[in-house]
Order: sequence, then structure tokens, then C-alpha cells
Amino acid sequence: MILHIDMDAFYASVEQLDDPRLKNKCVIVGGTSNRGVVSAASYEARQFGVRSAMPIYQAKQKCPHGIFVPPRMDRYQEVSKKIMAVLRDFSPLVEPVSIDEAYVDVTGCQRLFGEPEEIAWEIKRKIKETVKLTCSVGLAPNKFLAKIASDMQKPNGLTLIPPEKVATFVDSLPINKVPGVGNKMQQQLELLGIRTLGDVQRLPQKTLLRHLGKFGVRLRALSSGTDDSPVTPYAPHKSIGCEHTLAADTRDTELLKRFLLRQSEEVAKHLRHAGVRAKTITIKIKDADFKQFSRRATSAIPTQSSKTIYRHAARLMDDFKITKKIRLIGVGASGFSPVTTSVQMGLFEHNEAGSGDWEKIDKTLDLIGQKFGKKVVGRATLKDH
Repeated sequence: MILHIDMDAFYASVEQLDDPRLKNKCVIVGGTSNRGVVSAASYEARQFGVRSAMPIYQAKQKCPHGIFVPPRMDRYQEVSKKIMAVLRDFSPLVEPVSIDEAYVDVTGCQRLFGEPEEIAWEIKRKIKETVKLTCSVGLAPNKFLAKIASDMQKPNGLTLIPPEKVATFVDSLPINKVPGVGNKMQQQLELLGIRTLGDVQRLPQKTLLRHLGKFGVRLRALSSGTDDSPVTPYAPHKSIGCEHTLAADTRDTELLKRFLLRQSEEVAKHLRHAGVRAKTITIKIKDADFKQFSRRATSAIPTQSSKTIYRHAARLMDDFKITKKIRLIGVGASGFSPVTTSVQMGLFEHNEAGSGDWEKIDKTLDLIGQKFGKKVVGRATLKDH
């Protein structure tokens, strides 16, 4: 049996915990700028239709009396570590999915902690005792069902799907509850006569493949209540990124490059912290019409140098044809290899080969920042930005 633990309105709940004046108030985490998006909303704010990823200006329209606060990621991460530590007290098989949710495989833990449902209640109690916050828990024979179950009685709920009830549960599950089924996919499925997950079983697999491709195969497996995905205690990052919504839409390439430079430094810092180098550098651009673009480049030599990352990002920016003003810019890195992996240097790759020296400079700046503060030393080009 597998548990899915999902903290209730995590960011907003932490804000209400730290500031009692916010208790029972419409708290919206995401800042005050109309150009940002909602990171989290308290359940009081959700009653007015405020949801995560909603533009701040829309949230203000729906909930004008809401209290808008900027996110405090360091604080949320601090609380998250305590929650994950609680989970690891019950099982070594804990897979964090994000800062506020995780899977726990409790198979074989009965002798120590009792039956799975008892373990679920005890985990809820222990989290409440440790961080003074509530969570919702789903308990089922696999990860897919456990995640759906955790969302059924929010907030502070516990939903059990025992093995003998899986078939009945799946047969009546609305198709839009399945992860990966958004509005467009739901419309496509409804044209095929699929309104519940159980309806998938009534279509030939060839039909599913023709219309849905690989996702049709996955839906077929899920419709029988099957999900063999294991709970993996450690899943390495596949990518690292940093993005920023601009205060005003712009075509100013130099201004955009200044953001790319700062973001390149941030991405490089995360790469060093993770102990990896990246081979692929990506820039993300969103224009004034919210249309999103991405461009990528491959580094001849894997890097964690901020200068090398920025060089690729700036080159991608130069090659991008700006037809409309830009509202969001970001940098990402992927294609990781451990820093311990030896690198074959090329004869003519002079620019990339020099990235090792910049990595040393970056590491030195990391140490200075840790000792004296992040803003003690910085690039002159970013001084006023």
C-alpha cells in the first residue's frame, strides 16, 4: 500500500502559521505585482475562485479584499525538510514529488506501525505535531490511485481505496481527474465517448493508439487500476531553471540580457549545489500575448560556469526574432553529468575550455556570499538591476 501526502495550501498555510493575523483570511502568495502569478491561495481565498498559476491581476479581481504576500521559499523549504523527515521515520521508501507532497510506500511496515490506515492517521498526527500544519492523505495499492485519493477530502482528509474496491472506483472516476487530462484532452476523449476512466476499457486498444498515441496505452493500463510505478526514494533533477516576469513588456534586448545574466548565475549556483554540469542550455520567452517560445543550445563541454551558460543564453537571445514585446524571460539547463565525470577537451574549443576557470571564480564567490552575504560581491553590469 502506498500513501500520497499532500500539504493543504502549503505556502499560504505557512504564512498563516507565522503571522496569526492572517488566520482565516484570504491569503494569496505570489506578490503584489499585477504581472506575477499566484503561487498558492488559502482555502478562504479559493472560495472566491482564486487558484494557483492564476495571474495576480485576475486574483485581485476575484478577491479584491485578499491579502497578497510575496513567497518566502527559504522558509517553505525549511518546513518541507521537517515534513520529509517525519515521513522517513515511518518508511525508507519516501519519494518527494515537490516541496509539499510525497509518496510513501508502507508495504511491510505493519509490524512496526500497524496497518496502513493506522500509519496514515499517525503520519497526519505527527506532521501536525511537528510543523503545526495539516495535510491530506490518499492510501491505495499504487501511486496513481493514492494521488487521486489525497485530493478527494481536502483539506485535512484521509481517503482509503482498498484493493477490493479499485475496480469500482476506477469505473466511475471522471476522466478529468486523471493526471495529464486537461481541457483539450478531455474534449478529445469525450468525442470518443470517454467520460469516466472505466469507459476506456470499452474501446479497442487500436482505437486508443490511433487517436491518443502512447497516452492511450497509459490510459488503458490506468483504466484497469494498474500502475507499476515504484516509489523511488531519490530522483535526480532532470533540469534546473530560473525565470522572471518583467515589470513591463519590452523589446530592449540589452535589458533582457541583464536578466539572462542574473538567471545564468542562479542556474549555475544550483548546478554547483547539485554537483552536476549541464550540456544543454535553454532560454524561455513569453511574449505580451502569453505565447511561449523556447530555444536551446548544446555546450561542447558540460559546464556549471555562469559565464558559459550566459554566453549560450545571450547567443540564443540574439538569434531570436522579437516580433512582439516580451513579458517573461528565463534560462534553463539540462543534460546533466556528475562533476566527477572526466571531460574530453577539444582542440579548437577555446571558449568552452576556459569555463573551468570561471567555475573556480563562481565557487569562490559562493564562499564569499556564504560568509559575508549574497550581495557583497556582484557583477558591475548588475549593480543597478
